[in-house]
Amino acid sequence: MTVRTTFDREMLAETLRRQHEVIARYQVIFCGMSEDALRHRLRPDGPWQRLLPGVYLARTGTPTIDQRDMAALLYAGPGSAITACAALRRLGIRAPSTSFVDVLVPASKRRQSVEFVRVQRTTRMPELVCTSGRISFTLPPRAVVDAARGMTAVRDIRAVVAGSVQQGRCCIQDLAQELGDGPKAGSAGLRRVLAEVADGVRSAVEAEFRDLVKRAGLPMPMFNARLYAGDVLLAVADAWWPDAGVVAEVDSREWHLSAEDWQRTMRRHARMTAAGIRVLHFTPQQIRTQPVEVATTLRAALDVGRAAGQPRVRALPAAG
Repeated sequence: MTVRTTFDREMLAETLRRQHEVIARYQVIFCGMSEDALRHRLRPDGPWQRLLPGVYLARTGTPTIDQRDMAALLYAGPGSAITACAALRRLGIRAPSTSFVDVLVPASKRRQSVEFVRVQRTTRMPELVCTSGRISFTLPPRAVVDAARGMTAVRDIRAVVAGSVQQGRCCIQDLAQELGDGPKAGSAGLRRVLAEVADGVRSAVEAEFRDLVKRAGLPMPMFNARLYAGDVLLAVADAWWPDAGVVAEVDSREWHLSAEDWQRTMRRHARMTAAGIRVLHFTPQQIRTQPVEVATTLRAALDVGRAAGQPRVRALPAAG
């Protein structure tokens, strides 16, 4: 790298503009700034601050998310890419809050994790990445799988997988392929969640409901079954017990924020009831805090339904 003998202020300003006011030491030197001038800017009461070893922010105050991400990439070096929860955030996929930025670097690079940056060496650097200006981050399947490997709570893994699939950012096959291509270490939770999805489970709270049914010793229902009366689609039921004609719906407040949402749910309920289906409604809070009561209600409904006989309803498994 050729070092300029004169300070190129325009080049420095343009670099800072493109990099959210974050710059690496080698870039500062390339612009021709002297070591003394750099130290002067980084003095305790100076206009710049150190974010990471060899990486600076050309302003005071708390760095933004973009500035932290940019700093992490400059620290990791060329060819690196943000992954896991930090990448999910950039992709607009809901993920647990974290103070760390996970960055993929080639396995041959000697870079250590430091401060808010967690370096992940890999022999599987992604061929394609997303970019936002000079910030690069992994595609959804890699981001989801890398995030899941770092999570200990199955609920968090369920939420990330459900969010990515429901938003159409990736499909289950993409996640299974990424999981199979990567290391097995730390993958048990994600394998469990993908197995749940194979049974038709489509959300984190549905997975918790599945666990409740299993713990209570109740028969396992069809999840997200498409129920038809003749050729007319009645509903896609959260959980369906065909031998008893019972549906269980998991009603989250976030899906009933408007009068239209509530009316749509009521029409759906009416169609199923008119077809002879017994419909039960449970909230996520009930599933989490009143599992015995929920299980008791389910068991009673199944007993009554079996005694009354099956409604004339055709069920198809969850759409892939």
